[in-house]
Amino acid sequence: MARRRLLLLLKPFDVYQVGQSDGLCRITNPQVLHYLENRRKVHKDAINLCQSILRQKPVEWKPIVRTNLSQPIRDVDLVVTVGGDGTLLQGSHFIDDTVPVLGVNSDPTQPEEVEKLRNEFDANRSTGYLCGATVNNFEQVLDNILEGRANPSKLTRISICVNSEVIPTYALNDILIAHPCPAAVSRFSFNRIKMDDQPCSPLVHSRSSGLRVSTAAGSTAAMLSAGGFPMPILSQDLQYMVREPISPGNTSSLMHGSIKSRQSMEATWLSKEGVVYIDGSHVCYSIKDGDVIEISPKAPVLKVFLPHHLQNISEET
Repeated sequence: MARRRLLLLLKPFDVYQVGQSDGLCRITNPQVLHYLENRRKVHKDAINLCQSILRQKPVEWKPIVRTNLSQPIRDVDLVVTVGGDGTLLQGSHFIDDTVPVLGVNSDPTQPEEVEKLRNEFDANRSTGYLCGATVNNFEQVLDNILEGRANPSKLTRISICVNSEVIPTYALNDILIAHPCPAAVSRFSFNRIKMDDQPCSPLVHSRSSGLRVSTAAGSTAAMLSAGGFPMPILSQDLQYMVREPISPGNTSSLMHGSIKSRQSMEATWLSKEGVVYIDGSHVCYSIKDGDVIEISPKAPVLKVFLPHHLQNISEET
């Protein structure tokens, strides 16, 4: 078996720390303290286990903490992320369509723990929706990949252009176009659908708290919480929703819908300032009055080794 080059992308340990720089702890509930310390230990143990397994495999690998990632990931055959969906999302911003990624959910939610503590606090851990492995099956999944018994799925991402300039970060989950304070009312207009650069739906003027667009992978996240619909994981379409529209009137039917794989949406920002948020709040680009934003599913795909239940859905669709 030829040696493969692998990058191990890690969620940092300190995300579960409960102390402050002055050494004083702001959390006093002993159950919460125990819960957070346990999460940190579980995550650290998962990293150690994954590294131990990699040392036994015919691979050349190196670890990097996700906060230290600043350059495109190249010259590797596989990226393994250890954390949750957030780590995989962050890594995806540095990965093109040539390098596949496997997510390892290092800290899965424990239903019995959630039930036991439900009257105290929210004890949900990592969802790991896109993570194809946990510590329990990481070695088996990795062997299947290295020996060619597993194939990655191709997930659609969102391409964003501002004034015809392509933003170099592609969204795997969703984008939100809004005021820097997302609760503020903004004005923008959009053509619901364009195909081959020609509008095929009316121009819509909107006063709202923003415009959200999601991929199929992101349709079960914020979009679903806002009243959207889940999409088949391998769908090449996008879903959009105007966020909290004010008096939409006879355009209410245009506030939510789909952008097909050969289509795009063009929006003109009509407020003094705005932001394009990509996959949450950590990656964002400023926009201003008059900027034209084009949104489409024409970005390079992301190759992901999905969990078994999503693989089954993918094969059926």
